[in-house]
Amino acid sequence: MRAKTIGAAGRVVAFIDIGTNSVRMLVVRFNPNHSYSILTRQKQQVRLGEGEFDDEEITQEAIDRTCLVCRKFVDLARTFSAEEFIAVATSAAREASNQSELLARLQHDALLDVRVVSGREEARLIYLGVASGTHLGDRQAFFIDIGGGSTEISIGGQQQYKMLESFRLGAIRLTSHFLSGNPTGPVRPEQYRTVQQYVKNAIIHTVQKIRREKIDLAVGSSGSIMNLAEIAQKTFHSDVLSPPGVLTYRDLKKVIDLLCSLPLEERRKVSGINPERADIIIAGAVILETFMKELALESVTTTSRGLQDGLLVDYLSRMEDYPLFGKLSPRESSVLQLGRSCGINESHARTVTRLVLELFDSAKELKLHDYGDWERELLEYSAFLHDIGSFISYTNHHAHSYYIIKNSELLGFDQKEIDIIANIARFHRKKKPRKKRLDGTDIADREQRMVLALATFVRLGESLDRSHAGLVEHAKLVRVEKNEVVLDIIAENDCQLEVWGVEAEQRAFERVFSKHLAIEVISPRTEKEENGLDLK
Repeated sequence: MRAKTIGAAGRVVAFIDIGTNSVRMLVVRFNPNHSYSILTRQKQQVRLGEGEFDDEEITQEAIDRTCLVCRKFVDLARTFSAEEFIAVATSAAREASNQSELLARLQHDALLDVRVVSGREEARLIYLGVASGTHLGDRQAFFIDIGGGSTEISIGGQQQYKMLESFRLGAIRLTSHFLSGNPTGPVRPEQYRTVQQYVKNAIIHTVQKIRREKIDLAVGSSGSIMNLAEIAQKTFHSDVLSPPGVLTYRDLKKVIDLLCSLPLEERRKVSGINPERADIIIAGAVILETFMKELALESVTTTSRGLQDGLLVDYLSRMEDYPLFGKLSPRESSVLQLGRSCGINESHARTVTRLVLELFDSAKELKLHDYGDWERELLEYSAFLHDIGSFISYTNHHAHSYYIIKNSELLGFDQKEIDIIANIARFHRKKKPRKKRLDGTDIADREQRMVLALATFVRLGESLDRSHAGLVEHAKLVRVEKNEVVLDIIAENDCQLEVWGVEAEQRAFERVFSKHLAIEVISPRTEKEENGLDLK
């Protein structure tokens, strides 16, 4: 079934994930220009599966809590003018003998039609949500999400999965089965080993299949995995620099030893822990540790994305209004989405980007720099977003561009890359890029020099479309003569404004590349004649 089309005023949709531990909601406005804006993200713990896994019946108290939260979430979504609700329920609901009662109550109390999804469909939606926000390129990843009632795993690349599995292994479920005898005390080593053996037996056949696959990266979603990573960061690495959002197997083992040694009340006080998870986090840690051990995974990269993001991605894939969806990488998609959501002049942005990349490539051919594909890619995104700050105000819009990019959720990028893109955009006009203006940032010395060079290309590219009329067809650095570099500007019509703009950047170019920039304007016909092309 295809999703509904977007009208002239846009459309607001709420995506709701009713999990075993928490209810999550994502409210999104779909804009007429093929972009979307996230209006709010909400999460509330309900413990729907609490007490269920012994007799497979959800308690009335849990149903009451869940219906109350869902009703409040629906009311909140309606304040954003939500007109469509996409709601799914997972492990606790699909296994409950009183599932029909839960669904009827949600319809009556919250006016919410809820679809109960299978374990493999849950794994598919999680894969869509996580992979669409992770820069994989040609790599293949192992994805794991540890919920309250089940654990979903998948193996796949950027656009396609090749394995989906769901296990009846969850933090609440295993806590109820194995760790409820003395819920307030420490977890003894023999208790932990019992749970670990249970998990190992449950996953053994799948693990054997996964071992035959090439795994380049492990990605973990869900609150349990993120909280374990946060505990490791704050407990063992608070005073040193370590990769954010990466949990090593070695640190996970140390976190487990610490948590198991403490009674519940002391566990709640551990640095970085979410106190509401303290009673179930050890069971979640058993699952993660067993998978990492059996698959020889040295580390797992964490992400806040999950099933609700997968619901959004699945919805987008069925919309005729989003023809490019699925054809772009997460980086390309998120940059385009950010630009469109802020109403950039897309024609100007694409013209500047094209010219900037021509300058970068021709400068490399002349050995003016030795930057590679990674730097070129960041330059491309910086050029496309350079004017995004005009969304706030044209005055000082370069500074606003920096702020928007720095504080936006650009998917597929790490924080260093976002900082670089933001700073290149910051220096595309006004004050000339200088190293001292980057002092105090998190950008390393070599990368500071790179930012200055790439920002110079963006300044030139902006000048080459100064009139926003696309007058310049091509711009290339064609030769080096002593202390001078010659720039050919190919234009059919008069582009004097553009030439004046480039002349204003000559000093900035010389400061970065130690060569004077000479300018020659030629017509496309002259260029073709010089290249020996047949004009007949």
